[in-house]
Amino acid sequence: MGFKELEKKLQALSAPRETVQDFLSRMDRDYFSLYSAAEIADHIGMASRLDRDRPAALKIVSKGERAFEITVVAFDYFSEFSILCGLLASFGFDIQAGNVHTSSDEEAAPARGPLARPKRPAPRTIVDVFQASLIPGEEFDAGRRQRLEEALLLLVRLLDQDKFNEARDQVNRHLIAYLSKAKVPEGGLLSPLKVRFDNRSSARWTILDIHGKDTPGFLYAFSNALSLRGIYIHKVQIKNAGAEIQDRFYISDRRGRKIAGEREKKALRISAALIKQFTHFLVRSPDPTKAIAHFDQLLDKIIEEEKSSSLISFLKKRETLHLLARLFGTSDYLWEDFLRIQFENLLPLLDQYKGKKLRIGKEALRRGLRRELRKGTGLEEQKRILNEYKDRELFRIDIKHLLEPSLTLTDFSQALTDLAEVVIEETDLLCRADLVKRYGAPRLENRRPSSFAICGLGKLGGAELGYASDIELLFVYEGPGQTDGREPIDNRFFFEKLAQQITHFITAKQEGIFHIDTRLRPHGNAGVLANPLSQLAAYYAPAGEAAPFERQALIKLRWIAGDETLGRKVEAHRDRFVYGGAPWDLKTALALRERQRNELVPKGKVNVKYSAGGLLDIEYAVQYLQIMHGARHPALRTPHTLAALEQLRRLKILPKEIWIDFQAGYLFLRSLIDALRIVRGHAKDLILPDVRTEEFTFLARRMGYGQRDWERGRKELEEEIQHHMRRVRDDFIRLFEGK
Repeated sequence: MGFKELEKKLQALSAPRETVQDFLSRMDRDYFSLYSAAEIADHIGMASRLDRDRPAALKIVSKGERAFEITVVAFDYFSEFSILCGLLASFGFDIQAGNVHTSSDEEAAPARGPLARPKRPAPRTIVDVFQASLIPGEEFDAGRRQRLEEALLLLVRLLDQDKFNEARDQVNRHLIAYLSKAKVPEGGLLSPLKVRFDNRSSARWTILDIHGKDTPGFLYAFSNALSLRGIYIHKVQIKNAGAEIQDRFYISDRRGRKIAGEREKKALRISAALIKQFTHFLVRSPDPTKAIAHFDQLLDKIIEEEKSSSLISFLKKRETLHLLARLFGTSDYLWEDFLRIQFENLLPLLDQYKGKKLRIGKEALRRGLRRELRKGTGLEEQKRILNEYKDRELFRIDIKHLLEPSLTLTDFSQALTDLAEVVIEETDLLCRADLVKRYGAPRLENRRPSSFAICGLGKLGGAELGYASDIELLFVYEGPGQTDGREPIDNRFFFEKLAQQITHFITAKQEGIFHIDTRLRPHGNAGVLANPLSQLAAYYAPAGEAAPFERQALIKLRWIAGDETLGRKVEAHRDRFVYGGAPWDLKTALALRERQRNELVPKGKVNVKYSAGGLLDIEYAVQYLQIMHGARHPALRTPHTLAALEQLRRLKILPKEIWIDFQAGYLFLRSLIDALRIVRGHAKDLILPDVRTEEFTFLARRMGYGQRDWERGRKELEEEIQHHMRRVRDDFIRLFEGK
């Protein structure tokens, strides 16, 4: 490039002289050796038009069949190169070569020509020039060019507002949506990546050379990994040799310092390579942004650990990355579980989860828990061990169900129920033994031992637990008396203490996840925790104090732990009370259901449980019919919704077409509720997001809709929800209208 020629070109520019001088004085010498005078003048012209409203300029020139030169001149922001590479990849461009330049913070001394010291500094700018080809099957017309420019401006404006994560989130989603739709093979970046650091060749920056296999989105994946590590990219030289990339990055940390320490280099080499590979497994992730953020946090934890080589090797496996992309992109609370587990337990848990069945059986669970409990020397230590075991098994069951869609909802519910029953059973034994040591064993007034039983209600009683279900319990003891210890206490005090100890012994990770709920006991929160059988029978009786809704709730009662004989007596009383033929006030029950729809559903929202056509319409319809017909048909006396549905069909109480709607609707709505709750692990997550939002799109992906076409998946889920809830609502009205 000749400076006289450049001067001539610059004279034709309408840009202020200060802008021209500032631009030229702050570009390094490599820049001037790469571009002609006309090209440099063009870059300056683009830079002169930049302002806060339009912080980026784009120029695209066709260079032949499916080949383009793409020039971006913009104000400089952290992670901008990564954002730009991701955006171009999401529009179907494969970057073959190019150069990226960032203007210097310091004014460079001009060697000759029209370079003069400007009077005041301007914002740093970037000049990125890419030689790119359009991937086969893609088109780039005027409409797509306009959309690309609009997307570029939106993203750079986010960077200008320091919203780096939001910009990265949008690029992640655009790119993964494109890769999904374009049917790019998953996991294509498992080939080795060679990374070499050079701190000698540049006075200011660390030079990072990378060699590896080229695949769609490579530059984005790698530069995004650097950004996530807090690395600033100042200059890039991109060169492809066939299917191989040979790229050079000039980098520093966020403070402008070289990457000098060996530990820092090792951490960067590991994390950049793994994030780069992980990015191409995000096609199957319900929420790619959530997945990459969680994976980055995992790498922080790994790098902190001195003995991390086995886990790093495990993370390089294709199967592992598939697993983590699905897991990390689905649930915040499962991610928190993941971090909660010690690394020495995490590797075998992930490595072996496929070898274990979803439902291993109560006996296997019992043996495993008791083996662990033998390591504890006191009640507090046993409490810790029991809850750690419970949390590990919950995590195993959750990810097994999440990652293997062929497993049924009923299998999942039963696996959770088995775990809950074993944990409650062992908790009862531990807590009761502790109290007996202090007060002696409880005895009846005739000196016989007094038995104690624990019954499940709600989802536990029906063996219908799901993600974030709470554990509803009812405590019953045989009758009055005293303990036989040195300091005897009345049975009512003993069993009240036992019930209190059990509810505190089993800890909930957060509200709703294995949270013990005792509100369905007689008198609710105003009543005692443990009731003698006689008082329980008096409360739940035609002349007792139980409200109609409590009679309905008792349908789900089932003995789960403690003395079986006493537990069966409680179940027998349930049958006499619920199915004894006493009149059922259907009108009042329907009015209560109407109040739930009106008071518990925000205006304009859809609550999958409480709205018309929601899960409660199915469950309540079944329960109403159980109460109304259970006196004549003992087969209806079951706490299990699907079993009751089957019996109602067999007895022809429920028309076949309604049975089909209710069964399909029940399984669909239960799965939908699980998909809503799994994100945060919160039992109250029952409101559908607006169908136009990304949140709804990710809900669809969690449920397996539109893995390749996000928009189609969103529409399919919307149609399914409308179909099931409309049919359930209409059937509910048909069954009970006018009654």
